[in-house]
Amino acid sequence: MTEGQTATQELIAGRYWPQEVVHREEGRTGWHGQDVGLHRPVTLMESRPAPGTDARRTAARILRESETMELACPGRVAAVFDVVEENGALWTVMDRIEGAPLNDLARHGPVSCVRTARTGLAILDVLAAAHREGITHGDLSPGQVFVRADGGVLVTGFGVLGAASSRRVTAPSYASPEQARGEGSAPAADLWALGAILYTMVEGRPPVRDRGPVDATLRAVDLLPIRSPLSAGPLGPAIQGLLRRDPQERLPEPVVRAAFTRILREDPGEPRQAAAPLPCLRDAYAAARRTGRVWSRRSVGRPALLGVVALVVAGVSLAALALTGGGSDGGSSAARPAPFPPTAGGPADGNPPASRPPASRSPSPSSPSASPSASASPSPSASSGGDEPPAGFQRYEAREGFSIALPTGWKAVARTGSSEVSYRVTFGAPGDPRTLAITYSERLGPDPVDVWRALEPSLKRASVRYERVGEIRAVDYRGYDAADLEWLSDSEGVRERTLGRGFVIGSGRGFSFRWTTPAADWDDTANRRALEVFLSSFRASGT
Repeated sequence: MTEGQTATQELIAGRYWPQEVVHREEGRTGWHGQDVGLHRPVTLMESRPAPGTDARRTAARILRESETMELACPGRVAAVFDVVEENGALWTVMDRIEGAPLNDLARHGPVSCVRTARTGLAILDVLAAAHREGITHGDLSPGQVFVRADGGVLVTGFGVLGAASSRRVTAPSYASPEQARGEGSAPAADLWALGAILYTMVEGRPPVRDRGPVDATLRAVDLLPIRSPLSAGPLGPAIQGLLRRDPQERLPEPVVRAAFTRILREDPGEPRQAAAPLPCLRDAYAAARRTGRVWSRRSVGRPALLGVVALVVAGVSLAALALTGGGSDGGSSAARPAPFPPTAGGPADGNPPASRPPASRSPSPSSPSASPSASASPSPSASSGGDEPPAGFQRYEAREGFSIALPTGWKAVARTGSSEVSYRVTFGAPGDPRTLAITYSERLGPDPVDVWRALEPSLKRASVRYERVGEIRAVDYRGYDAADLEWLSDSEGVRERTLGRGFVIGSGRGFSFRWTTPAADWDDTANRRALEVFLSSFRASGT
């Protein structure tokens, strides 16, 4: 699997030690290494950014998109917990990946069409989940796909290029023709890259050979005809359909999925369940029929959308779901399992937070001078009159199984994840700078306060001009253990203030609210009223 013991003697960012090369391809090197600060194994991806790339914005995008993808397609994308720029290279730090890069598999000769279809279906599931979330990978290659011993697939590299207009300089053999011409990336570029990966698997070589200099390879991608695959068998039409030069003519995801599924179903040695879509995309045809969500710069860049707390496992090691606080390139990390708002990094020992006695919690009445977030939550009838929303609000019944009173005209503007395990719903309205996001998970650790403490370093790293407001507070929310963290950050030149409240309801389940407004308007009567109504009107099974 590896290319030899080539450990370096220098630490990256004074903390990460690259030890063993996992794979190399043009512009990218994968390493197994060690996080000497937390004494844990990691995988590091060293990439060469395109000339003129803003490393800080790229790092934020990697963290943000990795967080989104870990929630949208759990267990099938690499968990990223840090991105650093050093000596002209961008280093993406991930939890140790146990598996071989796909180019190892291809290097040992042509792969059967059945195994190729199985691998292609797994990659397609991840890409389809990304495209539903408004994310383009843009940098996909065999070096970004790892195959586990059980045949499962893990995809890395989200956010390195994405839909950015930056010219692709890593693995140029897998760039699409439009990327080779410098026209940027779109979902169709991911489909081309998938076709090129499948071609490599069945033929034992890429459709366009590496010419050495990046420019020479990109010219070949753009201009040279591609020889039809000779060993693709029933996969041939799908591969050729994915490698059509006109992006508008490439086969759409549902058609490619149908081709993969048919091959797996017709193979007598293939278990029937292997042909079923993977968990991150259970119904490809229904997904293809749904209207795609347009992620505006405003909606993507807001901390309420990108930094929503996802309640994730407290396991043997911390993982994180990245939370962002900045502009459209503000991001956050997805690391190893964290107990409540997942975050990059985690406690210094890399283990779940030790249990501690619950903080003494005694509800205190709110007062006109106190921030609603600092006081005990209103009773269910305090602001909403039970289940009847107050004037200026409407009750919203979410398909995920909860309801809440929202300002008139508000609606769900973004959804992420699966209601079966975890989800995130973000609410807002056109022209309204405020947002509310609600996250749910069935796998929750016990102490929200400790997790906010673990989260803060990633917030500082991912946000623009992050500044915490006060202390992390243990609060009571209808008798449930909860914690509040408030902070300031900049988004598109506007100073914003965010309250994050997470609470656990038992049996590993919990919710999180994220309320964001312009900082200058935080104490407006309407905003204080809205927060009170949100907290008092929320209804969900088990609460």
